[in-house]
Amino acid sequence: MAGQIYVYIAHKGGVIDDTALELIAAAKKIDPAARPIAVVTGSGAELDQVCAEAAKSYSQVVKLASPALAHPNAEVVRKALLAILPKDAVILMPHGYLGMDLSPGLSVKLDSTYVADAIDLEKTADGKLKAVRQEYGGQVSTHVLCRMDDGIVINVRPGAFSPDESRSAGGQVVDKSGELGDLAASREFLELVQAAVGDVDITKSDVLVAVGRGIGDQENLEIAEELAAAVGGVVCCSRPIVDAKWLEKSRQVGTSGQTVKPKVYLACGISGSFQHLGGIKGNPFIVAINKNPKAPIFQVADVGIVADVVEFLPELTERIQEG
Repeated sequence: MAGQIYVYIAHKGGVIDDTALELIAAAKKIDPAARPIAVVTGSGAELDQVCAEAAKSYSQVVKLASPALAHPNAEVVRKALLAILPKDAVILMPHGYLGMDLSPGLSVKLDSTYVADAIDLEKTADGKLKAVRQEYGGQVSTHVLCRMDDGIVINVRPGAFSPDESRSAGGQVVDKSGELGDLAASREFLELVQAAVGDVDITKSDVLVAVGRGIGDQENLEIAEELAAAVGGVVCCSRPIVDAKWLEKSRQVGTSGQTVKPKVYLACGISGSFQHLGGIKGNPFIVAINKNPKAPIFQVADVGIVADVVEFLPELTERIQEG
C-alpha cells in the first residue's frame, strides 16, 4: 500500500507557483481519491499568505516556518521535510532547480525510490506505480515501475499535468514548525539576481512567438518577427538561440531565463525540454510547430503542427494578414 501523498509547494514573493495545482492532478493519477497534503516552507507574512492560498486547494497544509527557510536552500529544506515526513510517504515536487537539488538526497535519507522529471504517472493492476520519463531529448519514453510500499520521491515536470482549478478544499493549516529542530547548513543564501530586462519585456506580452533551433539561421528570425507583428506579439526564444548570440538573454524563456505567463504561446522549432517549459506559467494556449513529430513540445501543446517552421511561418503570417 502507498503511504500518504505529500506535495511540496513552490512559491516566490508570496505567490504560489502554478505547479501547485498541477501536482494535485498528478496525485490523482496515483490515486483518484487522493487527498494530498501540501507542505509549505518559508518565513514571515509571505508564508502565511501562501498557506492560506494553498488551503483553498488542499485539505491540509503543513506550515514549516523558520528564518533559515526564508530562501530556498535545498540543504535546509531537506532537513525540514525529514522532520515531518513519514518513511512510506509519496512525495511530489516540481522538477526545477530546487527539486533537482533537493529530491535525490531526500530519497536517500528516507530510503525511498527516486524518480526524476516524470511526465505521466499510472498505478498498475498489481499495485505498483508506473512513471513515464523522456530520454534523448524526448525521442524515447522510459517506463519506470516503482514499489509503493517503501515510499517514493517524484519530481514532476512542470506543465505535464493540467492544473486542478477546483479550489474547493477549504483546507486546514497545521503549523509543525516546532518539530523542525536544528536547520544548520553548510551553505547559505547570498543574494537573488534578477534577470535584466532588455529592449522588449517578454513577461508583459499576451502573445509570444518563441523560436528554437528549428529556425535554422539567424537570418530566419525575420520571419518570426513578421509573424509576431501580425498577431500582436513579440519574439522570444529558447536557450540555444541566446547561446548562439542571435537574441539577447532577456528574450530567453526557461528556468535559466525569463518566466512568462502569456495567453498564447507559439513554439516554433522548439523541442520542449523541461528547462524551457519550466519558464512558461499560467496555462497558456500553446501552438507547437516542429518538423519532428516526436518532439516533447507536442506533449503539452494544445495544437501541434508537424512542419518546417522556415516554410510554415511565412505562409501562416500571410494567411493571418489576409484574414
